[in-house]
Amino acid sequence: MLLMIPGPVQLHERIIRAMARQMIGHRTAEFSAIMEFCVEKLKEVFGTSGDICLISGSGTAGMEAAIASFSKVKKIATLENGKFGERLGDIAERYTQVERVKVPWGESFELDLVKEALDNGCEAVAFVHNETSTGILNPAKEIAKLAKEYDALVIMDAITSAGGDYVKMDEWGVDVAIVGSQKCLGAPPGLAAVAVSDKAWDYYNENCPYYLDLAAYKKKLKDMQTPYTPAVPLFFALAEALKIIDEEGLENRIQRHRILSAAVRKWAIEAGLELFPNLNKYSSYSNTVTAIKMPEGISDSELRGALRKEYGILVSGGQGELKGRIFRIGTMGNVGKFETVSTLAALEDILMRKNVIKPALHYAQVLLRDLQ
Repeated sequence: MLLMIPGPVQLHERIIRAMARQMIGHRTAEFSAIMEFCVEKLKEVFGTSGDICLISGSGTAGMEAAIASFSKVKKIATLENGKFGERLGDIAERYTQVERVKVPWGESFELDLVKEALDNGCEAVAFVHNETSTGILNPAKEIAKLAKEYDALVIMDAITSAGGDYVKMDEWGVDVAIVGSQKCLGAPPGLAAVAVSDKAWDYYNENCPYYLDLAAYKKKLKDMQTPYTPAVPLFFALAEALKIIDEEGLENRIQRHRILSAAVRKWAIEAGLELFPNLNKYSSYSNTVTAIKMPEGISDSELRGALRKEYGILVSGGQGELKGRIFRIGTMGNVGKFETVSTLAALEDILMRKNVIKPALHYAQVLLRDLQ
């Protein structure tokens, strides 16, 4: 099965082999060396000189660690225009007062809404950089800049952007950011990294979950250890994934993600399909997943079912209120031109047979020439 979803992603053979090695003791110098390599390379991915806390858990564990550990605020604004923005709000409500800044899924935030929340006494802002549920890239730089005018804490979910698009924590003024291992980093699921600035510790709340208390992770960083038993094989995998990123070059990797996602968008538009999110002057289309409205004449189960059964390719459907209304093509991690063009050609075949798009136009073939 070819995974063309917004995570987990296809694994490079080197990463699979890395996980197959013999176990090591997690309190050894050998593990500390792996941990140190991961920490230093993740600093480059996040664009920060701050602390990197590595948690054996999913991206949601990273989200909760980030919110809960730094929830000593009067009120936090959560910006919500998709499933994962709403998840930030759900988490935050367990720890502090929340002002949930909501717009319809797939719509763009106007900065006036953020400013209003800050004027209402919010001392922190939490948002999703790359909202994969709707295929929109939210304006991290502009949100962080506005929050800094109020000296507010900035928490950013970079789970599906770090490693595949520009994330510049220190330059933008982001205090806390999260990434998941199974997205643009190209590793298996099960690890979350939380990058933390010095300023964030001013908001530290000691009444956070025991396992997700980032102060415990920071304390163990001096020894390049984790406070609790780590998922050692996943650290093997993450280290190998970061070596691959280093070999490719982070800038080259970002450009690869951008080129492939632009190609998918061009294919969709030229095939007469409609991209889902509505942009404003601040937002952009995601560079790691493309959300496309389900065209008339075919259902979600027909399109994605045929793609899986006939071609062995998996793309994602809509989540929550968007179920059946959109489909989503991931272009993140270890994906390349071959996988992208193969997916588009297969989709094209299914859509042509259902008379959804004109036959024999072969957009995917044209696209292949464009990507040379």
